[in-house]
Amino acid sequence: MLELKPVTKDLIPNALNKANHYRLLNEPWQAESICRDILQVDSTHKPAILCMILAITDQFENEKGRAKSEEAKELCTQLNSKFEQKYYQGIIAERLGKTALLRNTPRIKYIAYEYFINAMDYFEDAEKIQPKGNQDAVLRWNACIRRIKEFDLKRSPDDNSFQPFLDV
Repeated sequence: MLELKPVTKDLIPNALNKANHYRLLNEPWQAESICRDILQVDSTHKPAILCMILAITDQFENEKGRAKSEEAKELCTQLNSKFEQKYYQGIIAERLGKTALLRNTPRIKYIAYEYFINAMDYFEDAEKIQPKGNQDAVLRWNACIRRIKEFDLKRSPDDNSFQPFLDV
């Protein structure tokens, strides 16, 4: 039977460097795999959790990657900082919005708009509790606004109270 081999705890920093390197090489699946190995040894390793969230969101462009969005959201709950929880939830929503824009399906601009608005809500909450000297949430908020304007995204005219997250 095929079984995973554990990594040693003292080599976690090297493994994490490799995971970040694979993200930069646009190989997020490999980065995610390495993060899973690290988390098997140390389930609370914050840098590995953060890297894994980003590696998962790097894969949103494919169908399997989007299916992992719930796992990425769950990983956010393991972060100790409320700021980071909100901030990374915002990144997940923002990247789902960016990915939605790559598809050519009916109502996709409305769906993308809702993802970006959702992301902006998270970024706004994060901004209220951001550490001193950190304006990452503001930068992401502004990027969402620019994306909405660039693609002329708008709320669905059908029903202003309905958020069309039925992304099919």
